[in-house]
Amino acid sequence: MAITYRVVDIRGDVIDPKETLITGARTPEDAVREALKLEVVRSGQRKDMVARVYWQLPGEQMNMVRLYRRIAG
Repeated sequence: MAITYRVVDIRGDVIDPKETLITGARTPEDAVREALKLEVVRSGQRKDMVARVYWQLPGEQMNMVRLYRRIAG
């Protein structure tokens, strides 16, 4: 069963953020890589936050993770 991830791009000051549905990604990070072409991690500073990713497995509650731009270093 393929999971569909809803990637919400929150990089700008846009009131209505862009959403993209990605099916078949293995992880939320993979979904962001496919949707936004960015390398991301699950922890970081608020200023580096680029996306929220939502998904739901059958019979379970909605999941959400905030993802942050990977900082080279």
